[in-house]
Order: sequence, then structure tokens, then C-alpha cells
Amino acid sequence: MATKKPATDSRIADNKKAAFNYFIEERFEAGMVLEGWEVKALREGKVQLTDGYVVIRNGELFFIGCQINPLNTASSHVNPDSVRTKKLLLHKEEIKRLIGKVEQKGYTLVPLNLHWKNGRVKCDIGLAKGKAEHDKRDTIKDREGKREVERAMKSRHR
Repeated sequence: MATKKPATDSRIADNKKAAFNYFIEERFEAGMVLEGWEVKALREGKVQLTDGYVVIRNGELFFIGCQINPLNTASSHVNPDSVRTKKLLLHKEEIKRLIGKVEQKGYTLVPLNLHWKNGRVKCDIGLAKGKAEHDKRDTIKDREGKREVERAMKSRHR
């Protein structure tokens, strides 16, 4: 049975809560160190990003809380851990810059999405500042306002 190769630059999963909970100031694309069963599960879309976050330890980036659910057909000699901490790969200069920014008050690193790029899994991470409660309310108002405008435009064209 041949496995279907993913299309180049196709999305695997998005973290929709990130845009709601944070102001994204900068984006970085990082590689991920994965095990074989994780790559197979990602091809099937068995991943959840919403509880994930990125930390810096000893000058390296780690992705914590990303849940990749193993396939039922996983090998018997592999013991899959669905919430294993995954190492992210970035250039040293980028990591140094991120360390400087994260040490400033209010900045954090959040995973934005997972996608395929040239047959490899990449993770977009965002340098973000948390939104206050009133900013979240503004986001909801804007979103609902756009929906109402779209509904009005649709009803006009009928």
C-alpha cells in the first residue's frame, strides 16, 4: 500500500486560539524533531495545537503540549507518547533574538500552525503579547460586525 505524499506547503493544523488570545508581532518558521510514528500521524491530521506552547531551555527551543495521537496501526515495538516534548530547530541568531525578546515583559512564544514544506514538517511560531480581556471583546465585536456585513451583502444579491 503506497502512502499518499502530502502536497508541498500544505497545512496540517492551525492554532486558532493564538490569534484570539495574543497580538502576534513576529513569525518564525522552525523545523521539528519528530519520531517516525509522529510523522505518520501528522499525515493523517491527528494533531491538536491549542494547548501547546514554546519554551527556551539552554539556548534551545522546545514545543510542549502539542498532542499528536498515534495511529492504531502503530508498530508494537514503539511506545508512543502523545504529548512528548518536541525540539524546534532555528538558526542560532534567531534563537538569540527570541531569547532577548522573551526576557522582556509580556512576550511569549506561541505555536501558530504546523505545515509541510518540501516533505518536512515545519512549525510557525509567533512572538506574541497577551491580549487583555477588553481586547478580546473588541476582537469578538469586529468578527461579528464582519459577519453581519457579509450577511447583508448576501441578502442584497439574491
